[in-house]
Amino acid sequence: MAHDHQPAPELPIDPDLPAPIDPRDARGPRRPQRRWDIALVIAVGGAIGGALRYALNEAIPHGADGFPWATFLENVTGCLVLGALMVYLLDVWSPHRYARPFLAVGLLGGFTTFSAYTVETATLLRSGHAPTAFAYLGATIVAGLVATWAGIAVARRAAGIRPRST
Repeated sequence: MAHDHQPAPELPIDPDLPAPIDPRDARGPRRPQRRWDIALVIAVGGAIGGALRYALNEAIPHGADGFPWATFLENVTGCLVLGALMVYLLDVWSPHRYARPFLAVGLLGGFTTFSAYTVETATLLRSGHAPTAFAYLGATIVAGLVATWAGIAVARRAAGIRPRST
């Protein structure tokens, strides 16, 4: 029995990347373009985000046995802002080559911190503060997901975008 071969549906492509190269292109494979400008924009955003994270950690210090409020706030706030930002970057504003790398990858990537989250959780566990460690672990995940959803919902409402029906 013969089957007609249907091509797989294309997956969404990152709008910041160049279009994929068609393997049937007669010009053959091309060398990838260097994107030093993008790396520089990400680095500047990361430096600013890291400085903001440092300032918040200095403003809200915690001991080895306390709840790491600064990191919790950094990660949850980052989720909220990223949710809202992606609505504006993808659905509202005109595309700009540097917006997402600077804001989402650099600034928010430098401000939020998964590594400190895991180290602080491990430190709490090792120092015998398991209830605090598990509260921190779970609260960060739940609050981060809720914050992302809230950021998306608030940004869509503010931009006048109707919720997508399923």
